[in-house]
Amino acid sequence: MKLLRLAALVLLSGGVFAQAEAASVASIGLTVGDLERSLAFFTDVLHFRLQAEDEHAGPAHEALEGVFGLRTRVARLTLGTETLELTQYLAPEGRPIPLDSRSNDRWFQHVAIVVRDLDAAYAHLRRHRVRHASSGPQRLPDWNPSAGGIEAFYFKDPEGHVLELLEFPRGKGDPRWQTLASASDALFLGIDHTAIVVEDTEASLGFYRDVLGLAVAGTSENHGSEQEHLNHVFGARLRITALRGASGPGIELLEYLAPRDGRPYPRDSRANDLWHWETRLAVADLAALEPRLRASAAGFVTPGTVALEDGTHALLLRDPDGHALEFHQRRERP
Repeated sequence: MKLLRLAALVLLSGGVFAQAEAASVASIGLTVGDLERSLAFFTDVLHFRLQAEDEHAGPAHEALEGVFGLRTRVARLTLGTETLELTQYLAPEGRPIPLDSRSNDRWFQHVAIVVRDLDAAYAHLRRHRVRHASSGPQRLPDWNPSAGGIEAFYFKDPEGHVLELLEFPRGKGDPRWQTLASASDALFLGIDHTAIVVEDTEASLGFYRDVLGLAVAGTSENHGSEQEHLNHVFGARLRITALRGASGPGIELLEYLAPRDGRPYPRDSRANDLWHWETRLAVADLAALEPRLRASAAGFVTPGTVALEDGTHALLLRDPDGHALEFHQRRERP
C-alpha cells in the first residue's frame, strides 16, 4: 500500500521534491478556552500586540474546521514580524488539555519565542507567577555542535499550552536575532519556530519536505541532563530537524529516540479541543497542491477547498502524526 501511494504521488507531481513550491508559514494558531484571559497573558506578560479580533460562524467555517455549529472569536497577535492567532470556540466548547500531558506525547506542540536575555526573561516570568514546564532555564552543552550554548526554558500559558523561551549565542540560529538583540531593548523579540513531536522523522520529511517543499535548515541529536530538565522527560534523547519555508517561522520536528512511550495524537481530536494547534501555511496555488496532499499520508479535515467571505481559499488537514495544518492560497495584491 505504501509503495502504491508513493507511486501515485510521484506520478501526480512529476517528482514531488523537484516540483513542490515551498509554502510560507504565515501564522501559528492555538485554541483557548478564555480569550480574555489568554489575551491578557500574551499582551501583558509576553508583550505581543493585538492587531485584530474577528468573530466567525457559518457553513464555510464549519466545513473548514470540521466543527458543526461553530461560533469562534479569533484574536490576531504579533511579536516582531511573526503572527500568533488565538481562537476561542464560543460554541461548541471543546475538551481541556490532559493534565498528564508530557513533552513526548505526539499532540505536543509549542512556539519558541526568542528573547534578548534569558535570565531577565525568566525573572520577568517569575514575577508574573508563570507556571514552569521545565525545572528551570537550561544551557545546552558545548559538546553538541548544533545546539551548544543555546539557552532555553519551557513554560505554560494559563490554558496549559507549552511555550519556549530561546536565547541564541553568536553563530547559532538565524543571524537576524543577533541583530535585533543588539539593536533593541525589547525583551521578547519574535517567534523563531513551532515545534511538533513526530513518531518517525523520515516519514515526516516525506510530507513536509517532499510534498510541501520545506527545506531542511539543520539537524541535531540532543540528550543529557540539560535536555531532560528542559523537556521534563527523564532519559530524553531527541532527533531534531529544523525546516524552513519561503518565509515565516520554521517548523521543528522532534522525534523522541528515547523514551518511546509518548502517546499518539487522539484520533477523535477536533479543532475546538484546547490541545489543538494549527500551523497556517500560505501557498501560491492551492488547487495544484491539493492532489499531492490527497496522495500523501495526510488526513483531510475539510472535505475540499472552501471559499471564505474575504475571498481566501482554504483547507485544513492533519499531517501523518495528527498535527493540524491550515492552507490558504495567497491572494494577489490589487
